[in-house]
Amino acid sequence: MSSAHKKVIVRRFTGETLPGYLPLAGFTRNRIVDLLDLEGRVISLAINDIKHICYVRDYNLNDAANPERLTRRTFLAKPRTEGLWLRLTFRSGDLLEGLAPIDATLADDLINDIGLQLTPPDVRSNTQRIFVPRTSITDLQLLAVITTPSRRKPLPASSVPSLQEDLFTNLIPPNTRPN
Repeated sequence: MSSAHKKVIVRRFTGETLPGYLPLAGFTRNRIVDLLDLEGRVISLAINDIKHICYVRDYNLNDAANPERLTRRTFLAKPRTEGLWLRLTFRSGDLLEGLAPIDATLADDLINDIGLQLTPPDVRSNTQRIFVPRTSITDLQLLAVITTPSRRKPLPASSVPSLQEDLFTNLIPPNTRPN
């Protein structure tokens, strides 16, 4: 197994979960995802059948209901990490919020009709990243654009005019001013 393959749990709309390995990007071709399962076989899955793909730390195969341990699906407050705060509604009607990167890859993936890579609301959970195919989304809302505040740059000392020299010159009568 190459180090480029990461642990994933694929959740289908039927409720079935499939553990396996996928690369972080470029794993779709002709609307098919080739999942390398735990026995080393390649399973071809139609992207229309996939609800989401969770990149996980551990498989948790003894938990049949929620092996990806995606417990919190929305943010409790405004995220602090930079990104696009998105709310997705799936075909099944449930919601998921996440942060997408602020760059052109979001638009590129939507134009190519592949999907979105999101950071989940709780990054300390088992799920580190989520891929959501475009075909599983019925509604996409942009809630906020989270950016880091810009800091004012200090001016160089030489460019700051000195107000101290001219502070009292107007108070001294003109004929008594020193030259």
